This record gives sequence, C-alpha cells and structure tokens, in this order.
Amino acid sequence: MKKRAFLFATACVLPLAAVLPGCTVGPDFQRPHMATPQRWGDEPKGGSQTYSGAIDTRWWRSFGDAELTGLVDRLGRQNLDLQIAAQRIREARSQMKAAAAAGLPQANWSGSYAYRQLSTQGIFSLAEPRPDASMNFNLYDNVLSSSWDLDLFGGIRRGVEAQRANQAAAVAARRAAALAAVSDLATSYMQLRGVQAQEAILRSNIALAEKNLKLVQDRFVNGVATKLDVSQASAQMASMKAGLPDLESGEAALINAIGLLLSEPPRALEAELEKPGPQPKLPVGVPVGVPGDLTRRRPDVLEAEARLHAATAEVGVATAAFYPDITLAGNMGTESFAASDFFALPAKQFSVGPTLNVPVFQGGRLIATLQFRKAAQQEAFLTWRHALLSAWREVDDAMTAYAKTQSSQTLTGQALLQNQAAYTAATQRYSQGATDYLNVVATHAALLSRESTVALIQMRSETTLVSLYRALGGGWDYAEAVAGAHP
Repeated sequence: MKKRAFLFATACVLPLAAVLPGCTVGPDFQRPHMATPQRWGDEPKGGSQTYSGAIDTRWWRSFGDAELTGLVDRLGRQNLDLQIAAQRIREARSQMKAAAAAGLPQANWSGSYAYRQLSTQGIFSLAEPRPDASMNFNLYDNVLSSSWDLDLFGGIRRGVEAQRANQAAAVAARRAAALAAVSDLATSYMQLRGVQAQEAILRSNIALAEKNLKLVQDRFVNGVATKLDVSQASAQMASMKAGLPDLESGEAALINAIGLLLSEPPRALEAELEKPGPQPKLPVGVPVGVPGDLTRRRPDVLEAEARLHAATAEVGVATAAFYPDITLAGNMGTESFAASDFFALPAKQFSVGPTLNVPVFQGGRLIATLQFRKAAQQEAFLTWRHALLSAWREVDDAMTAYAKTQSSQTLTGQALLQNQAAYTAATQRYSQGATDYLNVVATHAALLSRESTVALIQMRSETTLVSLYRALGGGWDYAEAVAGAHP
C-alpha cells in the first residue's frame, strides 16, 4: 500500500515538474532606446584634428611619452580601485550562483539521539500504555530529507536573471573604474609636466632677472643708472622667486597623486618623476567615433542598463509571488528505541508528496512589494536616461573645450613672439640709455606671463583631450586587460 502511494505521488508530480516550469511571469527586459545626435559639437579648425574613426584603446600612446605609457601599464596591475572592483565582480558572481541553487533539488541528512521521559500527567496519560512499558526510553532518529521547488511561475528564474544582470553591472563598474583611473593618471601626468614647464620658465626668467640686476648695478656704480632702477630690478627678481614655492608644492602634490593611483606611498615616485620632462605633444589626429556608439562603449551607461535589467527581473520576482507554487518534498529514514535497530528495516519511515502553497492573504505585502519593484524599475530607467544624456553632454563639452583650447594655443603662440620682440627691444634701448628700466620690467613681466600662459594652455589642451577620451569611453578595455580581469 505504501509503495503504491509513493508511486502515485511521483507519477502525479513529475509531469508537473517537466511542464509547468516553462511559465515565467513578469516583464521581459528590452534594451532601452533613445534618439542619438547625428554628429558631435564643435571641432578644432587647426592643430590637432578630430575625425570619426574608431576610438583608440591605447590613446595615451598617441602623446609619444614613454614615461606616461609605462605608468599606465603599471596602473592596470597596481591600482587598488581596480582590485576592489574585481572583488565586487566575484561577489556578484557568487550571489548569482546562490540564487541559481534555489532552483535545484535540495537534500539534507540529520541524525539524532535523545533520552526521554514521558510525563504521566501529560498528554500521554490520555492513552493506555502497553503493559510493562517504561516512560523512560532512548530514541534514535536518522532522516534523509529532500525538496525541490518546481518554480512554476519563474520567481527563482527571475531572481537568477536579476543577479546575472547585477554581475554585468559589477563588470561595467570595474570598467568605469579602469577608465577613471587611466584618465586621472594621464591628467595628473599632464598637469605635472605643465607645472614643471612653468617652473623651468620661471627659473629661466629668474636667471635673466639676476643678469639684468647685475647690469643695472654696474650702471649705477658708473653713475648711469639710478637707485630707482636698482630697486625695480631687485623687486622684480624677488617677485619671481616668490612664485617658486607654489609651483614646487604643486609638483610634489601631483607626484603623490600619481603614486596613490599606483598604490605607492607618498614620495615613492619622487626620484622617477621630479626630473622635468617635456610637455607631451598633441596627436595630429584624434578619432572620436560616432554618437551612436556611445551607448555600447561608456561603462557608466552600460552599468545603468544592467541595473535596469536587474530591476526589471525583480518585478518578475514580485509578480511570481502572487501565484501558487509547488514544492516536491520527501523524507526517508529510521526511528528506533535501540541503537542496534538504527538501520533495521522494521525501523524505516518515509514520506513523499507535493506541497502546494497558495498566497491567500498577506496583508498587502505582495502588492506593496510589486509597487516598490515597479517604482525601482522606473527609477532605473530614469537613471539610465540621465547617464546617457550626461555622456552626450560630457562629450559635447569636451569637444567644444578642445576646439577652443586649440584656437587659444594658436593665438597665444603668436602673442608670445610679440612679447619676445618687445622685451628684446626694451633691453636694447635701456642699454643705450634711450629709456628707463621701468619699460624693461614691464616687458619682462609680460614675457614671463605669456610664456607661462603658453605652457598652461598646452597643459590645458592635453588635459582637455584626456577628458574627451574619458567622455568617449575609450581606454578601459586596455587597462582591464593589463589587470587580467575576466568578466
């Protein structure tokens, strides 16, 4: 009889297990779409040109700076943000596996022993005990239990889908970390070389001011120059020297910033980077791709899309909670009063059969959960839209800024030639006694300012180009490959 009951239950449930799990409720994820711009914004009219070629994943090499290339290579292996992001990918992968395990059969074994005494005044007093039966006895239990949630309406499968999307979001977040790290390193390096160039210009002008001071002092001794000329020359030299500490402080801070990106302690890169190097040159051509490619290249947009996918799957999980669910459960084991009968056939016991769970009244919990998940899905969609609009805005701003800095660089270079000619003329006229030293001071200050501006605009052009590549989403894949990441 027991065997027939077992076979009947199995015959009824197994077809359900084979057929019903194909039903998955809730919305299926569809990639969001938004109309893309037809072209980018302003493009440079001279100097470094942009064109709609494929983004160079090793764009920093286009600057032709071996030191920068070496630093980026080390970045992929040493940056702590990338290592933290890699751990988050592993966390998300483990959560996905845990969610998937809920849809597999579960089995547990338990064994127990207890020495018990039944109360003669309790519930057992209502029954007549067997003659010479003792109220004290040993009880041995041995049970193998198993269960399998048939996931009739796909709640578990939607949960796995959500966790898989969260894993994709973690991968995209790591790519965003790689892009940010590469961009920050390149920006700090460009700024470092710019500060060192300004420092070199200032030191050169200080040496020139010292030479002028000696000339004025000699002329004063010979009675040609005045005390005012000497004071002006001394004040000019002191004023120039006063600008050195700020530049030296900025240089040290930028070296430490690069060191932090490489997970190095303060001043660890000082010996390597404190020696001034030339400012990197801008590449002749800058490939910027087309606007439509941005949604598949920007890591933050990809992450927002994955978060939207996860939120959509969670709506499916909440929807499936409204539907009935069947769990196939079975228990098999032994129960005996003596250890010698622990595995004896007469001590066997078993139960098998499906359990049907039907949500009848939950006090509004299921409805509130579904409303929450739908609101979270809408929030995720708005977040994705905001991320995409921000990406387009950043690219447009960077394109405009790069075009304008190119124009400024051309005009500033022309102005520098005029400042050099004016200073040379003022120095010659002062040596000939045709003008006072005030003109020399004024033209020298203008020349120093213009030379510093040229170095500053060169640095700004470089950092703006880095910002453009960052906005375009180029470079994360190379840094990720160096780090040995596998999505």
